Amino acid sequence: MQTELPASRKEVMQFVGQKLDTLLSQYLRPVELNWQPQDMLPDSTQDNFIDEVKLLQESCRELPYDYVAVLIGDTITEEALPTYESWLMDVVGVDQLNEPHGWAQWVRSWTAEENRHGDLLNKYLYLSGRVNMRQMEVSTQYLIADGFDIGTGRDPYRNFIYTSFQELATNVSHRRTGTLAKDFGNPHLSKICGVIAGDELRHAKAYKAFVSNIFEVDASEMMLAFEDMMRKKIVMPAHFLRETGVKIGDTYAHFSDAAQRLGVYTTNDYIDILDSLLKDWKVEGIRDLNDSAEKARDYLVALPNRLRRIADRTKVPQLAYEFSWID
Repeated sequence: MQTELPASRKEVMQFVGQKLDTLLSQYLRPVELNWQPQDMLPDSTQDNFIDEVKLLQESCRELPYDYVAVLIGDTITEEALPTYESWLMDVVGVDQLNEPHGWAQWVRSWTAEENRHGDLLNKYLYLSGRVNMRQMEVSTQYLIADGFDIGTGRDPYRNFIYTSFQELATNVSHRRTGTLAKDFGNPHLSKICGVIAGDELRHAKAYKAFVSNIFEVDASEMMLAFEDMMRKKIVMPAHFLRETGVKIGDTYAHFSDAAQRLGVYTTNDYIDILDSLLKDWKVEGIRDLNDSAEKARDYLVALPNRLRRIADRTKVPQLAYEFSWID
């Protein structure tokens, strides 16, 4: 059970929030200049719509089973966005008033950009002819209804550690699915995954900047929050993923196995992301910490090598599961 948060959390959020104008303009794009799902899909108002759909379906016909499963799992994860927005809106220091430059504006604007990802992938999968859409939609509804428990509570420090890590993880996942799509002879899908990956990387830079700013003014507390999240392990937002008649989380385990087999997102990627965050935040060089935070820093610095020794002994299960999503 998480202990009560120090009162200073809200003060630090207000301090970092003074820089939000700059961060909003740096890490978010104007709506009218942003890509939209329809930019990358057949246009149903055009006479050649049916021909374009047939070409799309032809390009999807030979996509491997594991690949389609991972793409569906990624889509469901992206479509559970209402859960993520409501969670971030409840973080300490996020004032839900409709202020033009407050933390709530960041959350809403981030949500609006992320919302395009699920829309695009959902429509693409619908047109592909490879997916049992009703079963996929059931899983999406379950995931939103079941919520999640990512171990952050209402703590902004833990939440920003989580989002920094998670946005980097989704960047890796979408970037790899894009590379594989090209290898499988589908440059159209490769472009779709690539533009989504680009958004995820830009968002990751924003959350990493939030953490960097907090380290500057409250290093010990941020270090302890970082340690706590890594001891718990960063769970993916879809870790409750399930299908009809399947227990919460069981489908996610099979989805994760498929991603590991494909090399889309692996245990080593998890470790590499941790390593990159330690370097970006210059954790090893942070001084003037209290005794507990110094121990936390030493634990974090040593953690990647410890995890790599474990990863070397990890075996990925072979394909042995049939997803209800795939026809």
